[in-house]
Amino acid sequence: MTTNQNIVPHLWYDKEANEAAAFYTSIFPESRITSETILHDTPSGDAQLVSFELWGQKFMAISAGPYFKFNPSVSFFVNFDPSREKDASEKLDEVWNKLSEGGTVLMPLDKYPFSEKYGWIQDKFGLSWQLILTNPDGEEAPPILPSLMFVGDKCGKAEEAIHFYLSIFKHSKLGLMARYPRGMEPDKEGTIMFSDFILENQWFAAMDSAQDHNFSFNEAISFMVYCDTQEEIDYYWDKLSAVPEAEQCGWLKDQFGVSWQIVPREMDEMMTNSTPEQIDRMNKVILNMKKLDLAEIQKAYKE
Repeated sequence: MTTNQNIVPHLWYDKEANEAAAFYTSIFPESRITSETILHDTPSGDAQLVSFELWGQKFMAISAGPYFKFNPSVSFFVNFDPSREKDASEKLDEVWNKLSEGGTVLMPLDKYPFSEKYGWIQDKFGLSWQLILTNPDGEEAPPILPSLMFVGDKCGKAEEAIHFYLSIFKHSKLGLMARYPRGMEPDKEGTIMFSDFILENQWFAAMDSAQDHNFSFNEAISFMVYCDTQEEIDYYWDKLSAVPEAEQCGWLKDQFGVSWQIVPREMDEMMTNSTPEQIDRMNKVILNMKKLDLAEIQKAYKE
């Protein structure tokens, strides 16, 4: 299990965070719910926060009102690797069948030029998953990784975004970069058909899609960046924030429309091992902040 994961996907639900976490942890191997907290008196009323791990990948989810809806611009790749799992193909079928309950198929589970078995599905909560039987001879990728799809006015910017992120995050490197060939209209030759890369020792994937999509990046899925010091918080905030009106309670939006939360790592600890009063005090000071001030949060916690 990964313990020190520095970037954690954060999922925003209307009311279903706990139900969704229970559903996902029942589907994937090596999965568990790690903590549940209630935040009182947020702008959305009482919000439920739940942390969980799926196949070693940490996630956080919140139930905080019907403000944002998942869409396929951010999905999660699930790699079923025959060199890692002896019954990878059967496991893939099993997970696909469970995610299909009440879900919508975006690309049918089938054989494609890039994989013996692949499918893209939106589950009953609207979250998108790409299940793939990976080539055991390729570089080993983790079981679950986030994937960004650049569509609409952001289409064609995947490569720029990848290099931007690689320049900001430490322990980063570029993996594969596959481009669209000529004759794949509406996708433009040379734009990114698929790429993967590492930020903070974690894999991500990205692609451009010029198809007619009626969605783009939003706050339903954001990425929490855990920072050890105020200097780190300042650094990521300055580098990533590009939309002043989106800055709120540690949240920001970058120039591509992707949402991030720049948070002190110890906030996790504070939220898990504290009294309801401490959580309320921290919550009150955080609600008044844009960029988070670690010293102020620590002060509220210790009061």
